Amino acid sequence: MAKLRQIAFYGKGGIGKSTTSQNTLAALVDLGQRVLIVGCDPKADSTRLILHAKAQDTVLSLAAAQGSVEDLEIDDVLKTGFKGIRCVESGGPEPGVGCAGRGVITSINFLEENGAYDDVDYVSYDVLGDVVCGGFAMPIRENKAQEIYIVMSGEMMAMYAANNIAKGILKYAHSGGVRLGGLVCNERQTDKELELSEALAKCLGSKLIHFVPRDNIVQHAELRRMTVIEYAPTRSRRVSTGRWRARSTTTRARARSRRRSRWSSSKSCCWSSAS
Repeated sequence: MAKLRQIAFYGKGGIGKSTTSQNTLAALVDLGQRVLIVGCDPKADSTRLILHAKAQDTVLSLAAAQGSVEDLEIDDVLKTGFKGIRCVESGGPEPGVGCAGRGVITSINFLEENGAYDDVDYVSYDVLGDVVCGGFAMPIRENKAQEIYIVMSGEMMAMYAANNIAKGILKYAHSGGVRLGGLVCNERQTDKELELSEALAKCLGSKLIHFVPRDNIVQHAELRRMTVIEYAPTRSRRVSTGRWRARSTTTRARARSRRRSRWSSSKSCCWSSAS
């Protein structure tokens, strides 16, 4: 039996972390892997594309209704979605009330004690925002996730958050087996986005494992609460194996950066001439 791989997706809020993770995991299942998703965001939206639902009942909300987490059964919180992907949402308190990280701690402990990690090849944690709260850092701190992937873009705050997350990983790397698996850049079409992403990865001693091109097919699939591989399987395979191959994606990104640089230079020349 293959060793269980526990991975986590971190990144700045709104960067496309949940979308990226769900599409990646759907592709893994399409390759025959067995996956469990543990949503670690109080919004409980880490599994909506897999379950085709707005939000899943969370561990904390069900525990509150039942009286305590000890009164729950694993089937109460574990749902099955696209191609058998198992899904759990930790949940959290109402905005402005209590500690959202508590839901992460409670959920992971409950799942481990009740055998949810049996018979799966991958456990994926989708974690909110930056590593500023001990609860959200638990997949790293308690050595639950061995591989951390940071979703970012070429925007300054996304890179700033990625750097902070890398600091958190480094802090716990010495006491456990956690490591930074790499960066995933969700293209926002900013100037020199690819070059900045590669430079950040180099500074962190890591690598840019994929540069995801901006494509409206992702939004079309999201509107229907689906991953791209389910909504448009032919298109998704072409994206990964045909003309959208990572190498050609990199080439196009560099070409866009050069065009923007030439445009900026010509514009500044026009301004200086006019003055």
